[in-house]
Amino acid sequence: MTPRTHDRPRDLVLVGHGMVGQRFLEAWVEQPGATAWRVTVLAEEPRPAYDRVHLSSLFDGRTAEDLSLCPPGFLAEHGIDLRLGDPVTAVDRAARTVTTRSGHRLRYDALVLATGSAPFVPPVPGHDAAGCHVYRTVEDLAAIRADADRAAAAAQAADSTGSAADATGTAAEAQAATGVVVGGGLLGLEAAGALRAMGLRTHVVEFAPRLMAVQVDEGGGALLRRKIEDLGVSVHTGAAAQAVATTEDGRVRALALAGGAELPADLVVFSAGIRPRDQLARDCGLPVGVRGGIVVDERCRTADEAVLAIGECAQAADGRVYGLVGPGYQMAETAARELAGRSDRGFTGADTSTKLKLLGVDVASFGDPHGTAEGALDVLYSDSRRGVYRKLVIGSDGALLGGVLVGDTDAYGTLRPLAASGKPLTEAPERLVLPAGFGGAAAVALPDEAVLCSCHNVTQGAVRAAVRDQGCDGVAAVKKCTRAGSGCGSCLKQLTTVVTEELAAGGTAPPTGLCEHFSYGRAELYEIVRVTGITGFSDLLDRHGRGAGCDVCKPVVASILASLGGGHILDGEQAALQDTNDHFLANLQRNGSYSVVPRIPGGEITPDGLITIGEIARDHGLYTKITGGQRIDLFGASVDQLPVIWQRLVDAGFESGHAYGKALRTVKSCVGETWCRYGVQDSVALAIELELRYRGLRSPHKLKSAVSGCARECAEAQSKDFGVIATSAGWNLYVGGNGGMTPRHADLLAADLDRETLIRTIDRYLMFYIRTADRLERTSVWLDRLEGGLDHLRAVVLDDSLGIAAELDALMERHVGVYQDEWAATLADPDRLRRFASFVNAPGTPDPAVTFVPERGQIRPARPGENGRILTATTPVMVAGPRLEVVTS
Repeated sequence: MTPRTHDRPRDLVLVGHGMVGQRFLEAWVEQPGATAWRVTVLAEEPRPAYDRVHLSSLFDGRTAEDLSLCPPGFLAEHGIDLRLGDPVTAVDRAARTVTTRSGHRLRYDALVLATGSAPFVPPVPGHDAAGCHVYRTVEDLAAIRADADRAAAAAQAADSTGSAADATGTAAEAQAATGVVVGGGLLGLEAAGALRAMGLRTHVVEFAPRLMAVQVDEGGGALLRRKIEDLGVSVHTGAAAQAVATTEDGRVRALALAGGAELPADLVVFSAGIRPRDQLARDCGLPVGVRGGIVVDERCRTADEAVLAIGECAQAADGRVYGLVGPGYQMAETAARELAGRSDRGFTGADTSTKLKLLGVDVASFGDPHGTAEGALDVLYSDSRRGVYRKLVIGSDGALLGGVLVGDTDAYGTLRPLAASGKPLTEAPERLVLPAGFGGAAAVALPDEAVLCSCHNVTQGAVRAAVRDQGCDGVAAVKKCTRAGSGCGSCLKQLTTVVTEELAAGGTAPPTGLCEHFSYGRAELYEIVRVTGITGFSDLLDRHGRGAGCDVCKPVVASILASLGGGHILDGEQAALQDTNDHFLANLQRNGSYSVVPRIPGGEITPDGLITIGEIARDHGLYTKITGGQRIDLFGASVDQLPVIWQRLVDAGFESGHAYGKALRTVKSCVGETWCRYGVQDSVALAIELELRYRGLRSPHKLKSAVSGCARECAEAQSKDFGVIATSAGWNLYVGGNGGMTPRHADLLAADLDRETLIRTIDRYLMFYIRTADRLERTSVWLDRLEGGLDHLRAVVLDDSLGIAAELDALMERHVGVYQDEWAATLADPDRLRRFASFVNAPGTPDPAVTFVPERGQIRPARPGENGRILTATTPVMVAGPRLEVVTS
């Protein structure tokens, strides 16, 4: 790889700028002597490297820019010449030149091929018809969305000529566009999730006898199938695509299966595997594997000393072509070291463990999930009621060889490195499959040689050394030092645990920062925003944080901005910070539908209001339930139905009940002195006043309240975040209660308060909690943690011991003054409404993925295992309980 002449810089040409190509560049610029090379990157796609692993998030409101892996300024800082949309078409190894599609010819001293892979499309008749797609790039997803929009518009047009029942919006009668995915592996299920998210009736066709046949076993595949079918996706295993049937104008009409069955389809997505893109190597005479892939050695060198190959286009030294990003990253790092003359270690193979969420189902596999080793034993835990499956494969020497986790993957971070260590288990394997809370469940310590981060091959010992010997003071510093946790992210939970343990062992308190992007806690960030007047996440991050933010800090800052009157949560940058529920102003339910919960202050509702809710539920086929919080919940709405439903509710005088937000939910009440002969105060009037005062108040956690009209406590005020009980002399105020998973009886903060003092005290209590609580901290936990406890709280809100009472009062008055109903404001803004359209051209198309069964006079979502059968009030439903098995292979 020495230059032909010594009067010019050496030229390094990288062909391909995907995830692995970008990782190569990052590893390359860290090598000594890298600045002596001139680097040119020739890319086929029109944009720099982006995160293909999370490509489906483009259907959740993210943009291609959000997925970018190339940091701003990175290329310019290191003098890298990136040429987009101009792929290499030929390699001349004798002249050491490459020719691009535009006709440019570039010389090289070293050539790195990172051309990746291409989707495999079965050569069935009609596979190239209009409406057939692959699922690989941003452009692929844009084409799928466009076809889905077209099909949905056609389906809606057909509905408009149908029966009168269709016109009412009844989901049961409406037609819907249908998509079929060919392939039930990782990418196939990703594609199915995307089609379902767009509102298509979705089918998955898999040739193997189960889904994800490479990663999961028969038991795990069965549970995965059941959970996916419960979401409304039709699964066809052991089925082969035979032909794509088309219409007269050449568009997809159906997918024909071997055996004669036919699935009607408006579009077909082929996701049946990948093939290495090795044509450049074939054309220039480099050896390729029997099943494809550019043959490389342990140092990622091809048969030509000047050419290296990395990622999915390469066949590694162990004869495998790896289709995961982790091995690709390791190959990229190996190639960078090789070019720099630092071949201290090569690439001999990689961990192919996977952990991901497919259609909302957690799935993981690691090591040898199928127990192929001689003498291997299986240890199984299966709970069909909870939808959890765990299998561990144990070797004859007692070592953990691999496993499968479906439905609950929390143990993955511990079990995967434990399997990779190859050491005999120190705990009985039966204890490792039991869920937390079972008497025999075990916590296992990992050996230091266990690989914690498989993407970058970082051991637990290396992480501990980074903390102990290199002064890393938190996860962010460890990630920067070792790169652990900077790949797929599946090791972050275990990484955080190890870092925290090592800091504690060295006598250092763990960092109190919210996350790696902020060294401040939530309360400190609240004060920063309040004092500085910052109104956006980016501004806060630029001035007081680092990096790009994450799923921890973004919702927290969104809540802080909202609690300080930062505008509508769906406006501008705010919208990108919200979690799934706030994103659509509705609670996501387990079957993919959403709930609608109008506010009913104090539970008081007019007959006309009841009629309106009933008519909406009837017209849209929604399940209705009166809750313990004196509200009426409507379940089963699709995203595109939400604006239609809320328009009717708003027109009838209802507003958002904020069931989706970390905010005030309800103020429950009894009927008080107006009706009850024991009542001593008007509890209903006070409950309504409090709920209207604090509605929409964003907080670290949800808030619940109640007002009882006498000491008999029918409203259960002492189990609420703040509760009020009437006395003959006024009102008693209780705080810090919680009726949740860890119940806590509320404490009496003040007694016999008049109405004005009561409201002022609640104002200050709530604002002091919002100002000082940690992320997702209930008032009960906050009060127990508060230094000085109840006495300190009483001194702050009643005696103004900290001198902040006026600030707290002003903050609450500001909230009351700027409050607006989020749904009414959303309906009045076309830009906000666009996010609720499943299809651009057919906003009224219902979600076909939601199925219901009748029960007790109304419909409700089908429960797992029912398969759509009709239930009556007397029909027994059999649910299997937990099962623990130890089985020899």
